[in-house]
Amino acid sequence: EDELARVRQVTARFHRLEAAAAAGYELGYVNGSGLRIITGCVAHPTAGAMGYHYFNKKLIDDLVVDPMKPEGLVYAPGPDGLLQLAAVEYVVPGLASNPPGVSGPPTVFGLEMVIWVPAVGFYTLHACLWSHNPAGMFAHWNPEVVCP
Repeated sequence: EDELARVRQVTARFHRLEAAAAAGYELGYVNGSGLRIITGCVAHPTAGAMGYHYFNKKLIDDLVVDPMKPEGLVYAPGPDGLLQLAAVEYVVPGLASNPPGVSGPPTVFGLEMVIWVPAVGFYTLHACLWSHNPAGMFAHWNPEVVCP
């Protein structure tokens, strides 16, 4: 709980997208082929959605997980249509990502990160620190988030 409270403190400024951009976060991720991926609102047909992913490429490419420096910020559409910070995401490229990364799953908050999209090959862990998620704080999908 104390560590999660500290993450909330260090990410509170990112409620403003302008602050996230100034800190190096941008919509999507540019892979080793120069393609920008994961730029739309990420949704599941039955489990809910995540939202829009803003990544800090420098933090992803360093292959290090620091709970106080999440590689991703996830913004969900609010009732007014404006994007609201909903979660942080920890991201480390795996061996199948482009470019390749680590060979085994890293951990954060005592939890093992997982590759849930093999085609992308990232180890990830979401933490819904800024929105309620009835599926659980560390669940990938939030049934209360809806993509436009």
